[in-house]
Amino acid sequence: MHDRATYSVLIASSNPKFDQILTSLLPAEDYGPVDICDFAGLARRKLTDQPYDILIVNTPLKDENGTDLAIETANDANTGVMLLVDASRFDEISSVTEQYGILTLSKPTNRPAVTQSLKLLCATRNRLKRMEKKTASFEEKIEEIKLINRAKLLLMEKEGISEQQAHRLVEKAAMDSRSSKRQVAEEIIARYKE
Repeated sequence: MHDRATYSVLIASSNPKFDQILTSLLPAEDYGPVDICDFAGLARRKLTDQPYDILIVNTPLKDENGTDLAIETANDANTGVMLLVDASRFDEISSVTEQYGILTLSKPTNRPAVTQSLKLLCATRNRLKRMEKKTASFEEKIEEIKLINRAKLLLMEKEGISEQQAHRLVEKAAMDSRSSKRQVAEEIIARYKE
């Protein structure tokens, strides 16, 4: 059984009635913290100060429409973005925002549509988190390979041995010392830096 995730939410909206209805759809056991701001500039600062799992933009905002905020966030951060736009502009705006992976809803909308969209954003966010972990793991592995190759190169240059011999030497040293090849490589690099 998996622990239930809690999703941090930033709502950018200049409509207090909408904010009240939306926050009622965000139970504390699933969503928190939930922050609300009515200016895009303030939303950008909040997004810079802390990562949010979900950004919900109810257009228009007090200082701009809000579409640019949604696009910038979807493009630059691993945040799921929901954009609510007037029905008269839905086709025009969604044709632009869909290429950024922004979930766009037309207004007026209803509670079930917003709730389903939130669940979809949460599922997407979970998938992004798993991909981030895999990417970090791949990057660590690549860094380890580079480090080991650098150590082998140093051994080849300084000791005059072949690549195969350097490889065997790193592996044997790791087994003998019961440490990782990465640790052995770091020690070799440190030794030859002196």
